Formats: sequence, structure tokens, C-alpha cells
Amino acid sequence: MADNTLTQVMPKLLAQGMLALRQMAVLPRYVNRGYEALAGEHGSSIDVPIPSAITAVAVAPSYVPPDDAGFVPTKISIALDQWWEAPFFMTDKDMLEAMSGTLPMQASEAVKSLANKIDTLLIAKAEASFYQYAGVAGTVPFLNDLSEFLDADQQLNDSLTPPDNRYMAISSRAKAAAMGLRQFTDTAFRGDTQGILKGEIGEKLGAFWFMDQNLSRHVSGTWTNVGTASGTNAAAATTVNLTGGTGSILAGDKISFSGADTTVYVVVTPTGTAPTTVVTVQPPLLTAKSASEVVTVRASHRQNIMFHRDALALASRPFAGADPMGLGTYLSAVDPVSGLALRLEVTRQHKRTRWSYDILCGVGAPRPQFGVILAGE
Repeated sequence: MADNTLTQVMPKLLAQGMLALRQMAVLPRYVNRGYEALAGEHGSSIDVPIPSAITAVAVAPSYVPPDDAGFVPTKISIALDQWWEAPFFMTDKDMLEAMSGTLPMQASEAVKSLANKIDTLLIAKAEASFYQYAGVAGTVPFLNDLSEFLDADQQLNDSLTPPDNRYMAISSRAKAAAMGLRQFTDTAFRGDTQGILKGEIGEKLGAFWFMDQNLSRHVSGTWTNVGTASGTNAAAATTVNLTGGTGSILAGDKISFSGADTTVYVVVTPTGTAPTTVVTVQPPLLTAKSASEVVTVRASHRQNIMFHRDALALASRPFAGADPMGLGTYLSAVDPVSGLALRLEVTRQHKRTRWSYDILCGVGAPRPQFGVILAGE
């Protein structure tokens, strides 16, 4: 391959791939990605600041300035530990298509696989971090009304989630049910014709609704509802001792207790097996759990998610110091719309040329209280 041909094809193929990635990677557009686009390497990290709450105080003029102690902002670290590539090979015909501005089929499939990977990484982070819970496990939401959404919306309001930049990611079955409601199809209800003409929900009821086929179904552990908290688990603790049950508790399970505390907790790390199990949960316990409280595990369910953009974070950065021996040819770019940094590499192998898109990123959940799992089928 002539060098001038390579230098002409690579920018076009990168630009076409970036445009395709922008179109396919929907969820990354709706999460917090306002971090620097400096070059990074696999294993490095980015610190995300989280402001602390501030209490308004009465002003008392004095020659002694007030003590402003207690203002302690925190931060979480997002590791750039996700490095994924999608390789492909191009024929001479594919090269001509790329030269004319058409993304070859194999290149399109490569970009699609990266877009789906990023999407699933964000979804997995939400499902493992969001502890607020609405809907009925095993039941498609919105079959009759919008009560499941309104419950989730109230929980976000109670968590002091900002009213703007809220999103509702739903499965295909949840969308099919929602589109059967007059609120989303009847022009008199929704105020426009997009529901009946394009089959879109869009921005309604304070959130932007979109369908995501990658939303997973959480398969819950087999722990039965007879397990009780063992001893006294203090308020604000994140570790809970359980005993008396049968079966297992898995990471991502949603559990609740039979006492006055109706909070649904997400299991972060389970240890041991029934009848004695120790689990780490989020959020920290709101009240102490006695030995008489029954533990209930939510049944398996599809995990639709409602969230504010600050609930999730995506850090994607171009590579630094790639290929110090100069054995390959690279071209990188950061998409200003999706915030994703994509790299295109071309290397000559034995009698063939290998192309590869790859991406370096990390995901986090800086404010999990700004998200709700809305259970589905």
C-alpha cells in the first residue's frame, strides 16, 4: 500500500468511525464526561470532585472571622482500566469505499462493537451502584399507567437530585408498553405528533426517555425470605450480618428489611453462604438492624434506569506514548459531541493489512443517589 494512499485513507476512516460511534453510543451522551482530554495510558486514573453539603448560617458581624470548618469536598477516582479494540481487515474494494467517504461494512461493525461495549460498561456500573428501586420485579412497567416512573421520579426528588438533565433508559418491552399509553401517543396529551409519527417518547415529565437494548436482566440469588439479621448491625454501617436463610445472595441483589426502615439496599459484596452470610451494602444502613428482622431479596428483573447525568461518569482519553518502536501507524481524535476518544491503528502483517479501532476509558458512579433502578420483566 502506497504511503500517500494510507495517509489519505486513515483520516477519512477515523472521521467516519467517529461519526458512526457518535450515532451508536447513546448512553455516553447523557452521563457526566466533563473531564480533560489529556493523553492517558492504561491503568492511570482521573479524580472526580464531589462537593460537600453547605449549611447556610446567620451572619454575625464581628472582628473575629467565623470558623468555616466542615467544608470538606470529596472525590472519587475513575481508573482508565477499560481498554478495548475492534480489529478488522480491508480488501482493495473496501479501500476504495473508504477513499470515497463510505464506511466499509467491517469497519462499521467494529465501531458498533465498541459502542455496545461502552454502553454495557455504563449500564453495569449503574446496576451495581444505584440502590433506589421502583417498579415490580418480573413485571413489564407502564402496562396500565406511569406509576412506576412517578415513584422513581419522587425518589430522585427526595434525594435532592437536580430537576434538569434527567434521563429514563428503558428496554424494548418497557417502551412498547409506554407507547400504548395516551400520554405518549395522543397529541392532546403530549403536545406534539412525534409519538404517533416517529414512535419516540423524547422529553416528557421532566426526563428524556430513550430505549436501550443493552439493559440487562439481573438474576437474583436464591436466598429465601426467612433470613434474619444476626445480632445488631449499627446505623451507618455498610456491613450486615445475616443468618437463618437458605440459598445465596449475589452482588447486585436488592434487599430490604422488615423493620421500620423501608429502604432498598444494593448488595455490593456478598461473603460466605447461607445460613450465615455477611454482605456489604449501599447506602449505609439508615437504622440499626436487629436479629428479628426478615430479609427480603427482590426477584430477578430487567433493570431500566432513571438517572441524572451526574450519577454516572465516563472518562475517555486518547493514548499517550503509543508504539515507541514505530512499528505501526496511528491516528487519534476526540469526538466533541460524544466525548469519546477513538484511535485507529494500521499494521502490516504477513501478506495482509490489519486495521483496528481501540478506545481507552473508565466509568464511575460519583453520585449513586441520583439514580433509580426501575424493575421490569
